[in-house]
Amino acid sequence: MTRLSGDHDVEEMSEGIRINPVYADGADHEIPKYQIPAVGMSAATAYQMISDEIDLDGSARLNLATFVTTWMEPEADQLYLEAADKNIVDKDEYPQTAAIEDRCIAMIGDLWHAPDPSNVIGTSTTGSSEACMLAGLALKRRWMAKRRAEGKDLERPNIVFSSSVQVVWEKFANYFEVEPRYVPISHDAPYLTPGGVLDVVDERTIGVVPILGVTYTGIYEPIADICRALDDLASHTDLDIPVHVDAASGGFVAPFLQPELVWDFSLDRVHSINTSGHKYGLVYPGLGWVLWRAKDLLPEELIFKVSYLGGEMPTFGLNFSRPGAQVLLQYYNLIRLGFEGYTRVQRETQQTASLIAAGLDELPSMEVIARGDALPVVAWTKTADSNPNWNLHHLSSKLRERGWQVPVYPMPDNLSDELIMRAVLRNGFRSDLAALFVDDLKRAVEELEDLDAPMPTSQRAAGFHH
Repeated sequence: MTRLSGDHDVEEMSEGIRINPVYADGADHEIPKYQIPAVGMSAATAYQMISDEIDLDGSARLNLATFVTTWMEPEADQLYLEAADKNIVDKDEYPQTAAIEDRCIAMIGDLWHAPDPSNVIGTSTTGSSEACMLAGLALKRRWMAKRRAEGKDLERPNIVFSSSVQVVWEKFANYFEVEPRYVPISHDAPYLTPGGVLDVVDERTIGVVPILGVTYTGIYEPIADICRALDDLASHTDLDIPVHVDAASGGFVAPFLQPELVWDFSLDRVHSINTSGHKYGLVYPGLGWVLWRAKDLLPEELIFKVSYLGGEMPTFGLNFSRPGAQVLLQYYNLIRLGFEGYTRVQRETQQTASLIAAGLDELPSMEVIARGDALPVVAWTKTADSNPNWNLHHLSSKLRERGWQVPVYPMPDNLSDELIMRAVLRNGFRSDLAALFVDDLKRAVEELEDLDAPMPTSQRAAGFHH
């Protein structure tokens, strides 16, 4: 019998798990795998069994697929352990953690050029997915309130983004009954364009969502140009459409590596921004942030006041109880690194991306399509004149033999016939590791280029899903 986890088959069911007699300590030598054991075991035995199993997981340091932070300093690890029991929603029990959350919101608002940081409102979340849902809800409720005041119907609201948007926005549109309008990308413009936005917006558009760091390639969408196009539209029509910036990855990169880039609250049309503290905010998963440039942009009806944890506390989120430790880790990074430290860390990560891009340039069968100039992300594809006996899935499998986890996936609709590979560089992935990766990549490509017959279909790796 096989159980399913999402869309993926998992292990075949077996009768039980054997316990090493050295650890059994008088307990049974086997426990059921899919039932709660009738009798427990020692803490040391339970720890050892689970520790042994997770040895089969990939090495986090060699995972070039994820944007999520996989390394923090020992002092941060210690703080994490000390704060693991804190429930961030219980502001009466943990008032100082709540105060530190407020400090983080003020600091991030200032980082994003809020016109009045004291008027910024926001919240921590479990990640950018929750943050995007909250931002989308605020857009929808404000649109509904405006329509209601004008005596208009509330039917068929829509939201606009490029076809390269992350799946969370598809979820938002589905869950909260908003029509998603995708502006297709192209080879010449693999991002949301001002013209594409103007082609699809109308009086039922609740907002436009450009991305500061597209998941597929790491590039920034032209947020200032999109805002200018919407400003011009508002000047000669009654369409005044707000912008939410999905800065899940770029919110903690652009202020430090591209300080001249205009994308944030310095643009009046940007009402809200989300980011992932657990990505380039350099915090362990899961932590996100969503901020509104002014308090009146977050509908009061979305904020609930609860009293059954001790005092009357405002709460805004899809989750209730959740860890407070990650918020403290974010504050730790902000005061530990400072602006200069974040700049140094992100610059070194970007330089590591450049080393990998340079290594790919030396392979005639590889074409680099993103070099880490925006986010520290390198993406590449296989050239048309390379050996047809292999594809990028085979290369991914070859690299996995050495422990490297490098995703392969098709580009979004309109370019879905094009496969690309992507390496996400994060803090802790040093230049010496990058050199080792490039060496293994070159060896793997050379072996595949020497094939005189097609690779067996059975050796093709599973696809990667965002």
